[in-house]
Amino acid sequence: MAVVDITNLSGKTVGKLELADDVFAARVNPHLLHETVRHYLAAQHRGTHKTKQKSEVSGAGRKLWKQKGTGRARIGSIRSPLWRHGGTVHGPVPRSYAYRIPRKVFTGALRSALSAKLAEKKLFVIENWQLESHKTKPFREALSRVDDASRTLLLVDGGDNVNLERASRNLEGVKLVRTTAIQPYDLLRHESVLLSREAAEKLSRGLSQAGAEQAASERVQIQPAPKEKGERAEKPAAKHETKHAAKAHDKKPAKKSEKKPAAKASSKPKPKAKKD
Repeated sequence: MAVVDITNLSGKTVGKLELADDVFAARVNPHLLHETVRHYLAAQHRGTHKTKQKSEVSGAGRKLWKQKGTGRARIGSIRSPLWRHGGTVHGPVPRSYAYRIPRKVFTGALRSALSAKLAEKKLFVIENWQLESHKTKPFREALSRVDDASRTLLLVDGGDNVNLERASRNLEGVKLVRTTAIQPYDLLRHESVLLSREAAEKLSRGLSQAGAEQAASERVQIQPAPKEKGERAEKPAAKHETKHAAKAHDKKPAKKSEKKPAAKASSKPKPKAKKD
């Protein structure tokens, strides 16, 4: 297990914390870091670029001169892309540059970035971020007591802290994020990372494979209530049985055919046709 010192805002060591090796002592994968940085920067791209097409530029729609007889090239509109101040063909339009990356790639990049910071001794665990006031000057002095060498700091906290947000938002090179919003880009961009004890435990537990397997095994499965004695479970009827039963129910009983008495054969012979 990776062991780090726990420091308070006065710069004194108050204890030690064990972290998961597969999160804070993993092998650094530069390819995963590169892919996640590209993904983050692409999502930050606004994509508001726009050029005017032929139907959007200013200009009359009349035909400038007749089609034939002038000796000049035929022209239909002053807004043609071939002319100055005309429309642009196949120009850029507003769109989003964001795309999706696999979850395993993102979590692998987080493990690599955290492991790299711990190996470089640029990762600090703070006991808590309890500040007496929201003033910026005393908070800047507290950060200097923890790490005075780094010019850029990434602060990670696990919950809401109004004083911490107000004290850090006006400091140059200091950024505050939550554990649920931490990005590999932020870890690489800042020289040092300051985690609260709660945030370090959350990351160690959430990004480790053992913690994920344990959480999956502890999920409560709802089972059906036990039946009382003497009750029998009614088996659902088969599909073909229900169909035949429905057909039989729909059929009406056949009516008895009433036999009509056969016509009696007449004994009298038919008269023969007279010959002319």
